[in-house]
Amino acid sequence: MTDDFVLKVKNLNVRINNQNIIKNLSFQVKKGDVVTILGPNGAGKTVLLRTLLGLIPYEGGIEWVSDIKIGYVPQRLPFIKDIPLSINDFFKLKKSSEKETKESLDSVGFREDYIKKKIGDLSSGQFQRILIAWALIRSPEVLLFDEPTTGIDISGEETVYNLLARLKQERNLTMLLVTHDLSVVYKFSTDVICLNKHLICYGPPQKVLTLESLQQLFGEEVKFYQHKHK
Repeated sequence: MTDDFVLKVKNLNVRINNQNIIKNLSFQVKKGDVVTILGPNGAGKTVLLRTLLGLIPYEGGIEWVSDIKIGYVPQRLPFIKDIPLSINDFFKLKKSSEKETKESLDSVGFREDYIKKKIGDLSSGQFQRILIAWALIRSPEVLLFDEPTTGIDISGEETVYNLLARLKQERNLTMLLVTHDLSVVYKFSTDVICLNKHLICYGPPQKVLTLESLQQLFGEEVKFYQHKHK
């Protein structure tokens, strides 16, 4: 693959239980891009991320740059919090050394002593940051996030996105991010993929997120304001 592209997707089709989940989707991601996947519930956003990770069968083309290292932050792992694991135990599941675990925890703002805390004692916001730290093990070049603020209050949500912005700069990361938050799309993204089983719009959010495209994506009831940039 050339031209600084880390990912090229062409005519991607995914069927699950004889249902078309994604139809004829094509897009490209360059190194350093933040690509947001926007769409209503049931649009195929999570399926897209899992397909890109090779977890779901598909037709069409998915071409990652050779030897790319990918980290993944799932939408939620509720069952983990019911298992009596320390944070250190949780990271050992990924064969992380204690030194690597502490470095990864530090990068998301946790002190060394957090390594002994129990997963079940963490708040939703803290657990989300633990999942981000987990995804950073082995120093990935690309991070995939499935709604990293699901179930987190507004202050925690802002903290998570500020954290992602900082990590992107510090580690020169490329990111694909699923979210419902339009303000995050404008603030954080180089490109947006508007997905509702097929492609509705694709490109820089300031250009492609119009009232018409958002109504096509979410329905006629959508409220829209033009985001202002300085």
